[in-house]
Amino acid sequence: MIITMSRNIQDVKDMEIQYRPIGIIHSEFNEQEETPIQGIFNESVGRVEVFPEFAEGLADIEAFSHLILLYHFDRATGCTLLQKPFLDGKKARGIFAIRHFNRPNPIGLSIVRLLGVNGNVLEIKGVDVLNGTPLLDIKPYVHRFDHREEVQSGWVDDQHIDDIAEWNSTPRALRDRERTNR
Repeated sequence: MIITMSRNIQDVKDMEIQYRPIGIIHSEFNEQEETPIQGIFNESVGRVEVFPEFAEGLADIEAFSHLILLYHFDRATGCTLLQKPFLDGKKARGIFAIRHFNRPNPIGLSIVRLLGVNGNVLEIKGVDVLNGTPLLDIKPYVHRFDHREEVQSGWVDDQHIDDIAEWNSTPRALRDRERTNR
């Protein structure tokens, strides 16, 4: 297969892309330091409030067990191309090799369990998002499309991921654990 350049790179670099929130994510977390680093490690429940003008787009969503939420890290503190990840505070990694919020485009992604639908409000579980976070999009998690076999997870494979579920998996708790295990 031969791939050709179809667009001028500078034209793409000069693009201004704007999105408007379609809703808001409600959670029990008000501080970054106390927000779980991944939803898979916690049982937190929350709500996704889709703005009324987008509510019709929720038709048939109740048939899915999990959703992919795309949101804006509105409280990111800048952009850092090298950052120490919460799971491994010893070495700075490239921002595209970690899931930290200080990114060139502060877009977050979470997979959550859908517990119920009440009009334009989705009840969810496994929340790892700050309260009041602007929601950009919702996609259904489809196992046949989204699951991959034989995945390599880079530096994350070397971490003690199985232990994290037993810890409080917030940035503060992971740093405190790191200090107490020296």
